[in-house]
Amino acid sequence: MGTRAQRGALAPGGVVGDGRYRLLAQFGIDERAGAHLWRARDGQLRRDVALTMLVGDPADPEAALLGRRTLERAAHAATFEHPGVARVLDVLSLGSGISSSEGLLGIVVAEWTKGTDLIDLVAERPVEPGAAARMVRALAESVDQAHQSGLVLGIDHPQRLRLTPDGRLRLAFPGPLPDATLRDDVKALGSVLYLLLTGRWALPGGPPALPPAPKSPTGRIVPAKSLQPRVPQELSALSVRTIEDGDHGGIRTSAAILRALDQAAEAAERAKQPAEPAEPDGSVWTTKKPSKDRARRRKLALGVTALVCAAVAVLAWLGMMAINFFQDDGDTSGPPVNLAEPTAEQQAGQNGGQNGGDDGSDGNGNQQGQTGRPVQPSEITVYNPEGEGDSPEDAPKATDGDPSTVWRTDLYKQQLPALKRGVGLLATFDRPIDLSKVRVVADSPGTEVQIRTADSPDAALDDTEVVGQGKLDGVNTMISLDRPVESTHVVVWVKALSGQEPEFTSEFGEVKFLPSA
Repeated sequence: MGTRAQRGALAPGGVVGDGRYRLLAQFGIDERAGAHLWRARDGQLRRDVALTMLVGDPADPEAALLGRRTLERAAHAATFEHPGVARVLDVLSLGSGISSSEGLLGIVVAEWTKGTDLIDLVAERPVEPGAAARMVRALAESVDQAHQSGLVLGIDHPQRLRLTPDGRLRLAFPGPLPDATLRDDVKALGSVLYLLLTGRWALPGGPPALPPAPKSPTGRIVPAKSLQPRVPQELSALSVRTIEDGDHGGIRTSAAILRALDQAAEAAERAKQPAEPAEPDGSVWTTKKPSKDRARRRKLALGVTALVCAAVAVLAWLGMMAINFFQDDGDTSGPPVNLAEPTAEQQAGQNGGQNGGDDGSDGNGNQQGQTGRPVQPSEITVYNPEGEGDSPEDAPKATDGDPSTVWRTDLYKQQLPALKRGVGLLATFDRPIDLSKVRVVADSPGTEVQIRTADSPDAALDDTEVVGQGKLDGVNTMISLDRPVESTHVVVWVKALSGQEPEFTSEFGEVKFLPSA
């Protein structure tokens, strides 16, 4: 027969809680816990309240246990007070505010939250990206405060949330599931952001009224930017990376997502405005190149080095002339002197001798493993599978034979992989190269690099294979592959940038691909 609630007695005008609460309107059902979400009128205190009613058969031991544990967590959360969470007013259970005839396992009573349901909010169109970031940030503040107190809020169902008149997302129907974790709250923040940007829900157990997030053939969530091109790459990547587990994830805590949301919101606002010159302090993030002061300093250093080398050579020649003169051995010609400034390639070779020459040696003629001469790719482009930018027009500078011309990533305020997994260069060869080593000339200490091979120039990152890796240290770094690999497409993948918070960027002056001898 089922309980009275299961037979449809929960309808506007009905009463629950021993007749105290009159039901006004239903705002959703969280099927995972049999939680019916209602607005009701408190007949005693004459005010509207939010009811999370756990519908189930008290005679079912499993359902009864689930109900008790949910109520216990709700009672524990009642001690938490934050503007982003509706205050829990009461927790009713069987024999304590609920009769067995009502067909309910329990009720969580909270103050009513005025505002808009999220399904109604995205019914006509997704939310403007900048506004979406601000909304989710307000909710993330609540989550962060709760997590610092060791509490799980249980925001992983969109109908439990409401948008207040002042534009803040609020948990309107408290009552976390018994097995909900801190990570579930963080993933929910990403899913709420994805919902606002696309109108689709990305976690299991969502309401039927919302279409689920589409997935790629590999099982990954399709980025929000692919569904809504106006979404900035920063927000698109943030939403997906907050939701995904495993190797794809990058946002694990509420504190981290708060920082990322601040930066993503700034980027979203800048995307609506015309491009502006970079600030003197280099504070513009990802959409513009870093200040050119660093490049000027590098060129100045190269010039000073050239002058010093020339001066030393002249002094050495004068010294030899003086010695020969006083020895009077009749040979006053002195050694031949080349007063021309050394080229950038010669300087790179001098500075990088300890790390390797183009022939696979250590720079002093000592062989570290035989390789052939460098092979020039027919094309080199920026490999950026999770977005755009990172100086695509400058990619050819990494293989133009001049280390003083550089390819540079954008300037980031957070280290990879906070907002995306990385960025790199894709080298394409006319015929397969039997690659053995990759030499990188770069003034970007601490940059972590992977060498990957790909079957095609548009291969997804997960479809590429890591064949070598290393960390840049000094101007010259030789990265030896685990074994020689034959490939037509080679990715030099940057998984960690040079620099420190709040400025991270890396630049490559020259990349050389050395085949087996």
